[in-house]
Amino acid sequence: MANLVQVEATSMLNASFGRITFPAPTTPMMLRLMSTNGSSTAAGTEVANSGGSTYAPQNMSTAALANASAGVLTTSGGALSFTNMPAITTTGVEVWDSTGTPVRKWFGALTASKTTGLGDTLSFAASSITATLG
Repeated sequence: MANLVQVEATSMLNASFGRITFPAPTTPMMLRLMSTNGSSTAAGTEVANSGGSTYAPQNMSTAALANASAGVLTTSGGALSFTNMPAITTTGVEVWDSTGTPVRKWFGALTASKTTGLGDTLSFAASSITATLG
């Protein structure tokens, strides 16, 4: 995952030139799964519960995000797991904050789509989710 949402990129650019104070996100940051990928200006289609599944976005603080180094931030502390998935093909992920009306910050396609059956667990190993600037 290496794509910054356009609104976020604009805020970062303005802040880096002192035009605005960069608005800190409301944490925790949440990882959401997408069945259709978004773009820099439009959100993807989030995985939806069906057939008794209980998919829910996962708190990224459980993945112990490493401090960014050389323009790269990664999940370093462990796997992020989504349990009791619906029968679906997941094509990407998005990172959203935790405001009352969540704001999308990052998006990206998976290297390979992942198909789950009803009740399966979909996991991402430590260091497999990265955000890159540069």
